[in-house]
Amino acid sequence: MRDLRGGPWFPIGHPGHRGTPFRPSRRRLLAHAGRIGLSGLLGAPAWNVRAATLVELRFANGRRELVTNFPQKGAMLLLRTRPALLETPFEVFDQSVFTPNDRFYVRWHLADIPEVIDPGTFRLNIGGHVRQAVSLTLDDLVRGFEPFEIAAVNQCSGNSRGFFSPRVAGGQWSNGAMGNARWTGVRLRDVLDRAGVKAGALQVRFNGLDTGVLPQTPNFMKSLAVDHARDGEVMIAYAMNGERLPLLNGYPLRMVVPGWYATYWVKMLSDVTVLDKPDDNYWMAKAYLIPDTPFADISPGQKGVRTVPINRMVPRSFFSNIQDGAVLKTGQTTTVRGIAFGGDAGLKEVLFSSDAGSSWQPVRLGADHGKYGFRQWEAPWRPSSQGPHKLMVKASNTAGIAQPDHANWNGGGYMRNVIESVSVQAT
Repeated sequence: MRDLRGGPWFPIGHPGHRGTPFRPSRRRLLAHAGRIGLSGLLGAPAWNVRAATLVELRFANGRRELVTNFPQKGAMLLLRTRPALLETPFEVFDQSVFTPNDRFYVRWHLADIPEVIDPGTFRLNIGGHVRQAVSLTLDDLVRGFEPFEIAAVNQCSGNSRGFFSPRVAGGQWSNGAMGNARWTGVRLRDVLDRAGVKAGALQVRFNGLDTGVLPQTPNFMKSLAVDHARDGEVMIAYAMNGERLPLLNGYPLRMVVPGWYATYWVKMLSDVTVLDKPDDNYWMAKAYLIPDTPFADISPGQKGVRTVPINRMVPRSFFSNIQDGAVLKTGQTTTVRGIAFGGDAGLKEVLFSSDAGSSWQPVRLGADHGKYGFRQWEAPWRPSSQGPHKLMVKASNTAGIAQPDHANWNGGGYMRNVIESVSVQAT
């Protein structure tokens, strides 16, 4: 793999990694075939999808097609073609702590996604409650600002929705509506400073190039409090994992909001607007609301619960090399592996149980690439008796939040992070 300067690219932690932010060359980032389009990459209409194989996920109506002909994507689980909803097959997470760009999940809200984007004419507009409106080219962003990079998990608010019981409406994801990448771009704070945020600013709103089929469809826009937007970690990314963003993951620019759910990570970012009053657009005031309760948990049918916009992620951990129904040898040691992350805080601890939660032991954690990213974990296990065994894993973060032992429920199917388990057979 090559980085954006043309040299070899190494993941963070690899001996060959330079350890400093890179500045992509203008030629590689902006020119690269000139106009980037869905049809050109496919050689056929982007939504003419044919399945190669079928996969059964572990919940009702969990049959999915594994498809390979979306632009810049390898084999992905298909939920919907327009707008694209593509899930990462979970075995991918056992291969690397960083999710490859061509296997990174895809989630769009509005169906009209530009099929051609000309990097030469693209502009990012910053306006609203600022001293002067600013329009920036990609060249301005790459060459005119200090580059910034961060490793962070991007996770759909409804990741794992398919496991909710009772069932709820929405995309029936398994656990693969997430991914971890090394994001490169510029701090949002620096871009806002170029325009000059005026006193009295309350929020910063983001809008992308995707639109609805019907004129009355509200633009997909999300906002952050101005202090959060200027915290030095929220960023505008033009690259992920050392390469430019794939089209379906937001080329040419996307928001990165470390530790917060992906609904705020607006793709194909085109407009940044500073507001001097609370944002009352549909996607902030009516959509993506959660119960204001621990883990957004309520009882089915419960009424009168105060709601707030979804926000911070919570810790999660998963098995990556063992699935339900796996058969293992009695008396033979197996290295059980997985991934974990702390949500909006660093990962404090991951614990493993081989006896359905009766006892727990700490695992060995892999390299730490920053508090917002995946960490790999592993634990040796040697089944001493034949028969069924229930393996479990749970994580806690440095803010003192741990995965709960029962699954949450809410009508949106958001924020699932129950302790994960797999049932195996020892022979």
